[in-house]
Amino acid sequence: MLNNKFGNLIDKVRLLFRKDKESYLCFYRMLGFYPRNICIYEQALLHKSSSVKSDKGRLLNNERLEFLGDAILDAVVGDIVYQKFDGKREGFLTNTRSKIVSRESLNRLAEQIGLLKLIKFNTRQSAHNSYMGGNAFEALVGAIYLDRGYEYCKFFMERRIIGQYLDLNKVSRKEVNFKSKLIEWTQKNKVEIVFELVEQSYDEFNSPIFESEILIEGIHACKGKGYSKKESQQIAAHETLNKIKKDAAFVESVFAAKAKREGQLEEQPEEVSVDNAPVGQEAPIMEMELSRRPDDMEEIIRAAEEAAYMGTEKQEDA
Repeated sequence: MLNNKFGNLIDKVRLLFRKDKESYLCFYRMLGFYPRNICIYEQALLHKSSSVKSDKGRLLNNERLEFLGDAILDAVVGDIVYQKFDGKREGFLTNTRSKIVSRESLNRLAEQIGLLKLIKFNTRQSAHNSYMGGNAFEALVGAIYLDRGYEYCKFFMERRIIGQYLDLNKVSRKEVNFKSKLIEWTQKNKVEIVFELVEQSYDEFNSPIFESEILIEGIHACKGKGYSKKESQQIAAHETLNKIKKDAAFVESVFAAKAKREGQLEEQPEEVSVDNAPVGQEAPIMEMELSRRPDDMEEIIRAAEEAAYMGTEKQEDA
């Protein structure tokens, strides 16, 4: 990074005149450079359960920085992966990036660099927010971008993260079955899913191209193209998992459709006669589970993330 050593020297001199030296040193040890506006970094550590009010009366936490950092992290890691794996196809690059920026990966990195223990949160939230560390990691990247720009974000990921904690070659070889993760999520939430082959064509070299689409409770989710049916389904499943994670309106529509379907089933219950039950066997109990539409949308999104970014499972055949 241009003038990084000279810039750090100037920042180190400035540090002599700062009151909160320890905070600056803490971030320096983590980032490899000194913050300019430390308030942004402190906000990155502020979980929404511990939001504070600004001078203008607005609640401050790390959610906006998390949103920004998510986008910047995708760009930075995509940049690094593109340069590392020259000549590799888009699908390979996308999957490799996804493994690096997955919630499971970011959670682990947040713990390894000491970020997790710095997060400020309400203790009641910690038990059921298993991705607090990963979210804070994204917020930290957002803070770096606002404070220092893209090049420092890339320096942080390349030198402090990938250089010390990740082996890109090993990461690229690790298989993640997105279709399996998506099916796991649908089973957990008792929603119906369909994988449809919508089109088969050929590229300029006469190689077959498959396009698959995923429907959840009859609602169109995402499409994916690949050089095999299996690859197209994996890409579609990956995009759908991201949609579940980021699009609360889509998740709500899925559960609304589920509620409608189950409501129709309740209107026509199967008749079971107690008198006709076999001797020694209890008559089956007609109990229809009510549609679960959680009051807290974070619970649904967190469940989606958990299904999307759990440990690698054995690849399924398409």
